[in-house]
Amino acid sequence: MTSFEDLPIRDDLRGLTPYGAPQQPVRVAINVNENPHPVPEVVARRIIEAIARELPGLNRYPDREFTKLREQLSVYLGRGIGPEQVWAANGSNEIMQQLLQVFGGPGRSVLSFTPSYSMYPLLARGVGSEWIPVSRADGFALTADLVAEALRRERPDITIICTPNNPTGTVTDLDVIAAAYDATDGILIVDEAYAEFLPDGRETALSLLPGRERLVVSRTMSKAFAFAGARVGYFAAHEAVVDAVRLVRLPYHLSAITQAAATAALECSEIMLQQVDAIREQRDRLLVELPRLGYRPWESGANFVLFGDVADPADTFQQLLDRDILVRDVGIPNALRVTAGTRAETSAFLAALAEITDAGKA
Repeated sequence: MTSFEDLPIRDDLRGLTPYGAPQQPVRVAINVNENPHPVPEVVARRIIEAIARELPGLNRYPDREFTKLREQLSVYLGRGIGPEQVWAANGSNEIMQQLLQVFGGPGRSVLSFTPSYSMYPLLARGVGSEWIPVSRADGFALTADLVAEALRRERPDITIICTPNNPTGTVTDLDVIAAAYDATDGILIVDEAYAEFLPDGRETALSLLPGRERLVVSRTMSKAFAFAGARVGYFAAHEAVVDAVRLVRLPYHLSAITQAAATAALECSEIMLQQVDAIREQRDRLLVELPRLGYRPWESGANFVLFGDVADPADTFQQLLDRDILVRDVGIPNALRVTAGTRAETSAFLAALAEITDAGKA
């Protein structure tokens, strides 16, 4: 039987495997960092009404510049960021792909600090760029010296810093991001997919945008907005970056339905974000309870926790799955990652892990 390896695919894609997280119908799915709370009913009604208004006109192409959505995104971001500085796409993965298409490509390089989001190397290779992984320090933190030294040594065309970092939850300080910008002549992308889960009062890289025309801050509506199924990501940057991305975007890449749904959700942002505190509460609960079970969690500013001292991650993963609980083995030795779910989901996970741990000691 022919596989894709038997086809005349590009040589640099041979031996690679597609991205994929386990998708199984389980009682407790806490493996892909989704918001565990459904879209509030009052917001769902607003979204349905907005989509209904668009349906009769689906015979026409949508607004290619998604003007209303960009205006609403700029209102949500604040900080003086105008609509001309905002761009959106079908999830933050497409945002990354578009940025790599215009600033990367054959003969160019993409650098990030690992472990980090596993899509980065796939996206880099997908546009024919060289992938340069640089290991983080013990504890997964980034320092200004580590970052600046790596960028001056490697001279990448694109640098990606994920903060809070997936899969470790590590938060990168703004002085480190500023040092990274100063150390490179290339594009610096700060992936803030989990920014809404940061501790109160913690500023984001959006505050660094003024005067930094090569800085891009990527965001998503998938996590805090409970909008993973809608596939809406966006970035804020100098308007010249937005103009550059127009060179590679597909025509009418955001459907009229996507634009309407996302705009309506953003108009209800205060309601949509009401569950953020509840999610952070469960994340912090995991940080407290996991050590009591004998595991070592890393501090997290996201909606998930990476925990170590797992003797056999594959076996623990399977034993949890046998109990209808799905977590994530991210390939870090002796570690697993768990999403902060509802209170009931977190309780079920902790109870199951305690049972597995106790059985292993017997």
